[in-house]
Amino acid sequence: MTSLVIIEADGGSRGNPGPAGSGAVLIDSANGSVLAEIAMFIGVATNNVAEYRAVLTAIEVANEIVPNSEILVRMDSKLVVEQMTGRWKVKNEGMQELAHALREAIGSRKITFEWIPREQNGKADALANEAMDAEKSVVRKYVGSPDTSTISIVTSSSKVIAADLEYNPELPSSVRAPRNVSKKLTTVILVRHGRTLFTETHRLSGRGGEDPQLSDAGKADAESAALEIAKVGHLGAYSKVVAPTVVVSSPLARTRETASIIAKKLGVSVETNDNIAEISFGHWDGHTNQEVAATWPDQYDQWRGDVRISPPGGGESLEDFDIRVQQGMAEVLEKYEGKTVVLVSHVMPIRGFLKSALQAGWPAYWRTSIAPCSISIVRFWGDQAAEISVINQTSHL
Repeated sequence: MTSLVIIEADGGSRGNPGPAGSGAVLIDSANGSVLAEIAMFIGVATNNVAEYRAVLTAIEVANEIVPNSEILVRMDSKLVVEQMTGRWKVKNEGMQELAHALREAIGSRKITFEWIPREQNGKADALANEAMDAEKSVVRKYVGSPDTSTISIVTSSSKVIAADLEYNPELPSSVRAPRNVSKKLTTVILVRHGRTLFTETHRLSGRGGEDPQLSDAGKADAESAALEIAKVGHLGAYSKVVAPTVVVSSPLARTRETASIIAKKLGVSVETNDNIAEISFGHWDGHTNQEVAATWPDQYDQWRGDVRISPPGGGESLEDFDIRVQQGMAEVLEKYEGKTVVLVSHVMPIRGFLKSALQAGWPAYWRTSIAPCSISIVRFWGDQAAEISVINQTSHL
């Protein structure tokens, strides 16, 4: 096998960010034969992300078919070349993750990066456009004679992840779901706030109570959630989802603080909606469930068994709360129709959104676990259709 493999790589985005593709070709430097071609559709992303992904995938293929060869990467992206040679600092955190993944893929093998003019990178550019045109990914590995005109074996493999196999970017994915929807797809990324002192001590904390702020652990939760949400529209299972353009928050302190951390990472604004605030617990706010059961035993038992009963001291019944949350959901879906929204709220409002998506009954309010700074994703077509993609994801924490 050749001692030097040339990788020519490129990436493009139609909209920047927009539908993006990565292209790369692996060439035997000894005779100019093509060892592999990569045309990878990566969903909605920027040009720079697509360029990084092109190099990363090419290195991964090289590790498989030419593990012992030196590599020369040639591309017309000055940004990637300068950053990977260490002459420029990688400042964007999303790009830092890609740069780290690329360095891990390179490992200890000898590699050189070289900038070339765009007109000398036509093959990689064509492969990136092939991916964008087809909205599909393929890796073609050529095995056989080193003369590409007499290649005897061609193997192709899709790079589409399992989560993408049945994903419909515009309509509900299930064949039984409605197809005559007139509302545009609105993707809602539901995030519970980070931990507070009340969360850590298992105390009820609702609307109209003490309104605690995030603890130090809660701030760390929010930073981790922000990094994960920054992948939306760019990386992994989130790459096909349109990147969020706004963060909507409950008016309570813990949610506004979490929302601010996420919005700063995304470079978007924060708006508030009063109707997605947590349910009110009245006099029970700040107490544990055990304390409430001991101090208000009869009222607590009645409240647990009847959605129409409110906690004493101005608390909300589940029935009244549900009306409020569904109104808040309708407001969000109308105002941000066709967009991706990060909605930072609380356990009960998030369960209310899931209840509506499933057209479920009251038990939906106590049958789903929603952890601090967990992520749930629901796709809505107004009130005509809905699809739940993720519930209570906590792998980033």
